[in-house]
Amino acid sequence: MKPDTIVLVHGFWVTPRSWENWITHYENKGFRVLAPAYPGFEVEVEALNADPTPIETVTVPAIVSSLEKIITELDRPPIVMGHSAGGAYTQILLDHGFGAAGVAINSAPTEGVAVVPLSQIRSAFPVLRNPANRHRAVGFDYDQWRYAFTNTFPEDQARATYERYHIPASGSIFWGSALANIHPGHTDTHVDYHNAGRAPLLFLSGRHDHLMPPKVQRSNAKHYKAEGTITEVGVFPSRSHLMPAQDGWEEVADHALDWALAHS
Repeated sequence: MKPDTIVLVHGFWVTPRSWENWITHYENKGFRVLAPAYPGFEVEVEALNADPTPIETVTVPAIVSSLEKIITELDRPPIVMGHSAGGAYTQILLDHGFGAAGVAINSAPTEGVAVVPLSQIRSAFPVLRNPANRHRAVGFDYDQWRYAFTNTFPEDQARATYERYHIPASGSIFWGSALANIHPGHTDTHVDYHNAGRAPLLFLSGRHDHLMPPKVQRSNAKHYKAEGTITEVGVFPSRSHLMPAQDGWEEVADHALDWALAHS
């Protein structure tokens, strides 16, 4: 039986609100759509900006566990789609046996992906410039958001998305990801790249994404070594990091869904 549910996993600096267009789009196609918030993020954007305490205390294991619980309660395995950090969580979910197919959109890398483009360093600098940020929730100002998330958007749309979607991000999780390749042992973003039972996985990138450029996605995809598994990469021109909210998002959403249905 084909999947009848789509689980959308948001990334850092945003909430499930960033999926609002995709939720309606997929529901109109007859799918049940779930866009769960990270634990503690179940309030609105405005509330998290006013009190970022839930952002400071959230952890990767807690996020993954909450997503696994939701999927376990479904009648059949869903399609899982994740954006940015949600793309890394999508990979973890598939590795753990959850999901019929996965799409990682402008995905953050999982453990062992060492490609760090200069544009990514610049995008992440507001978090990484101060080690004390490991214990804080760190937001972007508008210019930082514009560079990292919406560099190919018209000015009015870039500012509108900042006002509607932006929240601080977890400095603890971000620093943990940045240091993952120099710490001994497995980290919270570990996946088994040799897992032959992993469901099909598609990486989608925006060609002009500064935060998670296509070379990050390609490097991540090349780590998967198990024979018989499907791992593919696609790149959309003229698009930046916040593809789910950029004009023409329907093309990305339809491509992701068609691919997932064909391979699930």
